[in-house]
Amino acid sequence: MSTSKRVYLDNAATTWPKPEAVYDAVGDYMRNLGGAAGRGAHDAAGQANQLIDLCRVRLSQLLEAESAERIALLFSATDALNTALHGAIHAGDHVVTTAIEHNSVLRPLAELAVRHGVESTVVPCDAEGRIDPSALKEALRPATRLVVCSHASNVVGTKQRLSDIVDVAHDAGAMVLIDAAQSVGQVPISVRDVPVDLLAASGHKSLLGPLGTGFLYVRPGMEDRLQSLRQGGTGTDSSSSRHPERMPEKLEAGNHNVPGLAGLAAALDYLQQYDIAQVARHHQSLMQDLREKLLAIPGVTIYGPSRVEDCVGVVSINVTGWDCHELASVLQTAFQIQARAGLHCAPRIHPYIGSDKDGGTLRISVGVFTTRDDIDTAVHAIRSVA
Repeated sequence: MSTSKRVYLDNAATTWPKPEAVYDAVGDYMRNLGGAAGRGAHDAAGQANQLIDLCRVRLSQLLEAESAERIALLFSATDALNTALHGAIHAGDHVVTTAIEHNSVLRPLAELAVRHGVESTVVPCDAEGRIDPSALKEALRPATRLVVCSHASNVVGTKQRLSDIVDVAHDAGAMVLIDAAQSVGQVPISVRDVPVDLLAASGHKSLLGPLGTGFLYVRPGMEDRLQSLRQGGTGTDSSSSRHPERMPEKLEAGNHNVPGLAGLAAALDYLQQYDIAQVARHHQSLMQDLREKLLAIPGVTIYGPSRVEDCVGVVSINVTGWDCHELASVLQTAFQIQARAGLHCAPRIHPYIGSDKDGGTLRISVGVFTTRDDIDTAVHAIRSVA
């Protein structure tokens, strides 16, 4: 199928298309550079190091972090979340998490329960995907080491107030880990203003970089409370049998995905042309248009907040008489519209929003390059089948 005709509305999974600069940066590295970062004194290795450094600097600027060294460059949000969870939690610890979480949080916690007897409390959400900070507070115990929460739901897009989560956790002496996979690049986030301890995100979603990129922000001093998930070559301290303890090398081992990070650095340069608040307004405008037109179609149920200001660029729906998977298939085959159906790797939220008996939702997610025509095409298609 020609990609020029398709309507891509699965940006919550990964954004597409990417800025031209991203394709150019990846291609330039693969064709003309090719060196491994930190693995030699030759020009190619030095230029690869410069790309890595630039990527760290751009991410630290985006988050208003204390320094570029606070950013560990990893391979996905999942990799970053596993690095944080397995590094911070030990036998006897208790973790508070929520019903909106992705399996990238739920499954590591389940593994930690099996391996080390770690206990977790899952705080419920309301029908719009909101977490009540008082419920988080009630779930805390003396043994609570960590509170982990998504900034924005990947199912209904609902944004949580980071300051409320941080205040509740820090008042109890617990660390805070934020999954910002769906929000970073769409929502302004300042770790200077809201002192989260750990923040994980992917590079390939709203940051517009390639797949295989992600990062973990670590607040100063928090690295002392983390064990490294992997050990190996870092390009430094090669004579030592112990993995480095300083950031960011403590959380990085092995070769970086330099072509991916070259693309991510180019994407971050592209995003610097815009205020993130401007990006948020673009998404909200499209979401408002989409919601209003879908609400006018009989048989369409929309989940999540009624105010687009309360969510990122995600709309989850069901249509009466249609299985969401079948609906996604028809949209693809008949209209060349690409969206996602199912539980979206976040199974616990669906009983709360009322989509569990439907096998999940059809998720439509917009991006920087989504247009009004794309929205109109999707609405026309859904109206045709509803």
